[in-house]
Amino acid sequence: MAVTDEAIEKIKGMIVSGEMRPGDRLPREADLAERLGLSRNSLREAVKALSLIRVLDVRQGDGTYVTSLAPGLLLDALSFVVDFHRDDTVLEFFEVRRILEPSATALAAQRMTDAEVDGLRTVLAELGEDPTIDALVANDLEFHRRIAAGSGNNVLCSLIDSLSGPTTRARIWRGLTQEGAVAKTREQHAAILEAIASRQPELARSWATVHVAGVEDWLRRAL
Repeated sequence: MAVTDEAIEKIKGMIVSGEMRPGDRLPREADLAERLGLSRNSLREAVKALSLIRVLDVRQGDGTYVTSLAPGLLLDALSFVVDFHRDDTVLEFFEVRRILEPSATALAAQRMTDAEVDGLRTVLAELGEDPTIDALVANDLEFHRRIAAGSGNNVLCSLIDSLSGPTTRARIWRGLTQEGAVAKTREQHAAILEAIASRQPELARSWATVHVAGVEDWLRRAL
């Protein structure tokens, strides 16, 4: 094992075992290197790598801390990696969305507060009668982001958020080329909203499946 990989594993072991907790400050570099039997250079490289994936937070002049390790923070690295997707893999991202988003929508129907449902209704109302494609897609992204957040599951919300980037271009393309795409999006969003508002999780799941699968099916035929 490369010395940097070994250093990463040892720091990871300290965190996973509970020896270091979220928010804890790591010992001084020299002390930690001696304690773990590592060179200061390999330890430094390990800290740099772990800070890139949001496990550690290096604060200039203050030291290095374990982050909150919150799902949204850790899965932020996934968004970075996902941005490197190739266009020929976008259907695979839609397939994953079709698995995750209906479940999030069903949970939202059970867990969103009345105020959050009102906020979702406001998002749809903000879309004008004849929106630009950019406005439609931005509204679509915000609508689904709020539903994912309303699921009350931070891991699920973060996963869905990380998948939104690769499918954005496909949504724009559909809006530009498919006749009736704007009206269909409005109709399906309204149906999802009403299912959530009436606290019908399985109906909400069904409408979300129809919504995501419709875009996926269009893209599959268009490619």
